[in-house]
Amino acid sequence: MINTKQRAYLKGLAQTTDPILSLGKSSLTPEFTEAVVEAIKARELIKINVLKNCVDVPQSLAATLAERTHSEVVQVIGRKIVLYKRNHDNPKIIFPGEKLPKKAK
Repeated sequence: MINTKQRAYLKGLAQTTDPILSLGKSSLTPEFTEAVVEAIKARELIKINVLKNCVDVPQSLAATLAERTHSEVVQVIGRKIVLYKRNHDNPKIIFPGEKLPKKAK
């Protein structure tokens, strides 16, 4: 679970991030969910663009995706969804003031 300061930090990072996935009229398919899982594993923070031909509400799509991928919704702005999930094996995002765990040799 991320706190308010961490969420604000992630929102700042997301501003300069381009959407890497687009959700269209087929909405949430198992293949799309799997693509989100792979993208989150590789990047930790992803932005998804909800196309105009998708009839679902972006907020409900974000909640469903977060539940299916065990990630957290950072924000939903308009038709953009930002999701975050920490990769505990190889963290890419280090929060300010956070100490990295020492790796066992």
